Amino acid sequence: MAGGCRSLQDWHAAGNRACDAGQHAQARECYDQAFALAEAVWSADDPAWVPLLNNRAVLAKYAAEFELAESLYLRALAIAQAHTVFGPPELAMLYHNLGGLAHARGDFAAGEPLARMAVELSQSVFGSDHPQRLADEVAWAGLLDGLGRYTESEPIYRRALVAWEARGEALEVAVCCHNLGALCAAQRRWPEAEAQYRRALSIKQESLGGEHPDVGLTLHNLGVLCKQLRREAEARAHLQQAMQIFMASLDMQHPHLRACRRQLAGLSAMESTSATV
Repeated sequence: MAGGCRSLQDWHAAGNRACDAGQHAQARECYDQAFALAEAVWSADDPAWVPLLNNRAVLAKYAAEFELAESLYLRALAIAQAHTVFGPPELAMLYHNLGGLAHARGDFAAGEPLARMAVELSQSVFGSDHPQRLADEVAWAGLLDGLGRYTESEPIYRRALVAWEARGEALEVAVCCHNLGALCAAQRRWPEAEAQYRRALSIKQESLGGEHPDVGLTLHNLGVLCKQLRREAEARAHLQQAMQIFMASLDMQHPHLRACRRQLAGLSAMESTSATV
């Protein structure tokens, strides 16, 4: 438990575990303890700050604290760029995460070059099927989706899916399936969109448990898809389950939670109209 932590490294590791498990309040407490200890022993530009700043920024992004996340990522990037101990893999990670932050904000045009930089950096040291290269490319594809560049993003997902399946990386398979589901839904390719979402949901539930925010996100998207297909009862079940997960794990003003509320409100209006016709 977090209360048993003593060292900076213990608090940092506990924060990472809690963040990965979707336990954001606990992760925040652990990172706050790690930061307090770090400020007492590290100089402002100590290279040791980079992973701690990055991981705290990841949590801030999940909590929709976007300005805080950006400041932490940029501080980590400045330190990494100033120290030769950091090479392309570490820089790629930070550009990847800055691109992901832009994606979370819906600023796809700003995020695309950042994510592309991550791909270029990882490509410079890794082969095409290296895990970091694959993850960087999938993240880039998500920003391409936001720009409507589906003919570029879809082949990336298809290649990555085959590679992740061969490696047995279940969660990465789920990411590709979720993203393919969103891509197919945007193109009104309903049967494949549903199949990809359902596969992603099954993997996430098995790997993360039923209460993780990432499970909620796929449930939300599947609910939206069912709503578009006029399967109102199924849509409501998925959206309500997503809402329960989001309310238990995210800030009340988080974009995922707001989007889920809007979808449920729209579904109620749809059902009301159907009842009066």
